[in-house]
Amino acid sequence: MSPAALEDAALLERVAAGDEAAIELIYQRYGGACFALARRILDDTQLAEDVVQQVFLALWNGSGYDPRRGAVSTWLLSITHHKAVDSVRKEGSRRKRLASEQALIELAAAGPAPDDEVWARMRAARTREALKLLPAEQREVVLLAYYGGYTQTEIADLTGLPLGTVKSRTLTAMRRLREHLGGVSETRPDEGRVE
Repeated sequence: MSPAALEDAALLERVAAGDEAAIELIYQRYGGACFALARRILDDTQLAEDVVQQVFLALWNGSGYDPRRGAVSTWLLSITHHKAVDSVRKEGSRRKRLASEQALIELAAAGPAPDDEVWARMRAARTREALKLLPAEQREVVLLAYYGGYTQTEIADLTGLPLGTVKSRTLTAMRRLREHLGGVSETRPDEGRVE
């Protein structure tokens, strides 16, 4: 065992005994790396700080660290990764809720003319029916992208799918939707007619 690993093990024993100075030393040693990882995953400083706080609070409350499973640094970074991914999922749900609330507010404020609204509802109904015909995994990526406003990279992070899989599912889904919606115009049927 390396000297650093021995020192970490001794610090963890002190943390288990309630020694605040020991956890401060561990934080000084590994807190920056944990923050950098959380920040890279979350792309949000505040959320990354919250994740790091959760990691070190878990360490303080009884880590579950097993020295046979690797270095303290590896364990802390692993916990940070898991908590950051959990935070991405929670934040994604929160964003979806906020996005749908904002969309309702904007829709109410914009208020289309009645005939435009009828046409839009007809197109929306056809689109919903076409979406129901897609396999669930394709429908999921389309809904996240076009209704949730997420990028393909964000969808990969949220779903745990490889980016290539997200891209191919999106492309296949869009092709199927185009087939199902063939003939649905973006404009009303009476637009462009001269009377």
